[in-house]
Amino acid sequence: MLSLQLGPLALPVAPLLLFASAWLAMTLASRLAVPARRHEAGNAVFHATLVGLLAARVTHLAWNASAYAASPWSVLDLRDGGWHAASGLLAGTLWLAWHGWKTLELRRPLGFGLLAGVLVWTAGSLATQLPREARMPEVALAELVGNRPTTLAQAAGGRPAVVNLWATWCGPCRAEMPVLAAAQQRTPDVAILFANQGERAATVQAYLDRERLALRDVLLDERSALGPAVGSRGLPTTLFYDAQGRLVDAHVGVLSAASLEARLTRLRESR
Repeated sequence: MLSLQLGPLALPVAPLLLFASAWLAMTLASRLAVPARRHEAGNAVFHATLVGLLAARVTHLAWNASAYAASPWSVLDLRDGGWHAASGLLAGTLWLAWHGWKTLELRRPLGFGLLAGVLVWTAGSLATQLPREARMPEVALAELVGNRPTTLAQAAGGRPAVVNLWATWCGPCRAEMPVLAAAQQRTPDVAILFANQGERAATVQAYLDRERLALRDVLLDERSALGPAVGSRGLPTTLFYDAQGRLVDAHVGVLSAASLEARLTRLRESR
């Protein structure tokens, strides 16, 4: 599962899990600490979370420096999913270890708080992640031009594929569309497929004409079946499949040009 439906809102699962894990760790550390140290214990976990997020982001940026060099301001766009989880966990753990080393009374509450947070994050991630061998769903689609029936596998034509679930009414979808359109022009070895969710051909074509977007491989999913099939009702959702049709990455929300390029690089390496 990639997103969680809360009334009219569809929220990405990963940040919700992070929030829940950090909140549990802070609460447990505070309650286990002696009264005089409760505020300090909670603050230590809160700051460890911030340090971990910073380390995770900086490590991702360092690993993908060439991708971000062309658009330096995109390093500030935290919506693009560019994080290195292992580095963040290590940095946060070291921060708590340092506080525990300084203050003996904090060692037990911080240790149990960290353990509880990690367990919740791990269990939640395992419970909501798609199977590693998840394949392209066999959902009946139609080509925008000609209305010919097709599937994702047929549209990909044996190439690695980026599948973008979008709609004309979705603001974040419209914001990232030029980035995906530019990538489609420069990466013919990767199929970039635009799967519109729930709209009619006339609506989609009018939008593309108005925005002057010359896209290939625009597909219609009038029943909006792809989202539930891949575990996400949030838009935009972008899926990355290797040449064998296996899911290798997924992101709910806006992708920056740098984040997309980093994912395309990993997609090519997965062949």
